[in-house]
Amino acid sequence: MSHVATRTIDAKRLEANARLDPTKKSKLGQFMTPSTIAEFMASLFTRWPSDTRLLDPGAGIGSLTDAFAEQFFKKASIKAQLHIATYEIEPVLLTYLREHLQEIRRRGANENRQVAYEIIERDFITEATFGLGFGADRRFSHAILNPPYKKINTNSEHRKSLSRIGIETVNLYTAFFGLAVELTEQNGEIVAIIPRSFCNGTYFRPFREWLLARAAIRHLHIFESRSKAFKHDEVLQENIIIYLVRDAKQGEVVVSTSHDQTFADYKERRFPFSAIVKPDDVERFIHIPTIEVNGGLSLCSHTLQELGLEVSTGPVVDFRVRSHWRKDPGEGCVPLLYPHHFANGGLNYPAEHKKPNALAVNEETRKWLMPQGCYTLVKRFSAKEERRRIFAFVLDPKQLQFDFYGFENHFNVLHSQKQGIPADLAHGLALFLNSTLVDQQFRLFSGHTQVNATDLRNMKFPSRTQLIKFGKWARKQQKLTQDAIDAFIESQ
Repeated sequence: MSHVATRTIDAKRLEANARLDPTKKSKLGQFMTPSTIAEFMASLFTRWPSDTRLLDPGAGIGSLTDAFAEQFFKKASIKAQLHIATYEIEPVLLTYLREHLQEIRRRGANENRQVAYEIIERDFITEATFGLGFGADRRFSHAILNPPYKKINTNSEHRKSLSRIGIETVNLYTAFFGLAVELTEQNGEIVAIIPRSFCNGTYFRPFREWLLARAAIRHLHIFESRSKAFKHDEVLQENIIIYLVRDAKQGEVVVSTSHDQTFADYKERRFPFSAIVKPDDVERFIHIPTIEVNGGLSLCSHTLQELGLEVSTGPVVDFRVRSHWRKDPGEGCVPLLYPHHFANGGLNYPAEHKKPNALAVNEETRKWLMPQGCYTLVKRFSAKEERRRIFAFVLDPKQLQFDFYGFENHFNVLHSQKQGIPADLAHGLALFLNSTLVDQQFRLFSGHTQVNATDLRNMKFPSRTQLIKFGKWARKQQKLTQDAIDAFIESQ
């Protein structure tokens, strides 16, 4: 594609984006694809049959179809025919889409290529599930998509219709993605840019199992900057580009990275599929091993359960006990602890903040409290551009001498049968979790800023003896810097 054409389609994308109703855009989860990303996605396709049939659901202004057509004109034989099926329901975008499809057809005519297209102005999920439910045999040789991102309500018609054809999912993007796979013929190719969140987490496990049973992953691309792939939109998810082949034998997977949508620093490596989906992993997590992880992590082989430990989300949901908030601790109160109480890694309590420092103890609140003890706490949320995902702290009872503590919902709490754990063990866990190696390992299978209790349950840790050794070392240090933590862990 010429630079002039690229600037034109990007200018139209920004123009269309500005014309969209922000409320409606948010409701539909609309984020349009920059041309550089569209071109990269289209470049991943390898088959160009004489009857090339492209599906572009949620086509927007046609950026992905435009990039695909460019590859078709370059790589398909002169006798090959191209039929394009696009789905779009947004009136603002339909005008641009028609214009681009007409341009593609004119280009085909100029090159003596047969190009046909159709614009289906109906809901893709409703239309596709209806056809599949009645055994419709229409199949595509290619699918390219940037689907909408929005949760699907449990009792919605979309959820019910998807379930009827065997697709269990909780978000529009996986619904579109799954339907595109289902509508692709054997050895057909699918390329999508989607949030990484489906790669792990309990909610997406049925979808992962469904997907991996139907398609082979050939290529995964990740952007190192969370905010750059869709820099003109407020997209909080970390996006990946995934290329799959329907009903193909699974082989090696290419994993590539770039800092942003320019692909200026593009790098790639090949991995066996066992490095992407662990053979013994019942969760079927999809790992993206973009970095070498070794050193201290070679000694990890134990789950929290095997260590005799448990992890729970902080029991106190603060807005539900708002009437029992207290600005400062006093008689009849216990500390209500939030992540901001551990600024800069140490305890800062009480703190000047809009949130309370304490909670009144009574019949309504007592059931949410945990007894005095030593606990390892892990933040559940981090800012999208923070350098680390995992932040762990230790609450030592010597610092807060109260009979009970209230741990707010933004923490994960590591404990033993809802009691505290030995101080050396608590400090060892925090030291380990705060290491760069662990943070890098976590990024291999998690694409979002949230650290869930389930994520921690599925992680591997050193032995209890080793963790206690870590803790003893940590407690002797006057100040723990990141460099000191990393050097210690890597030396083990």
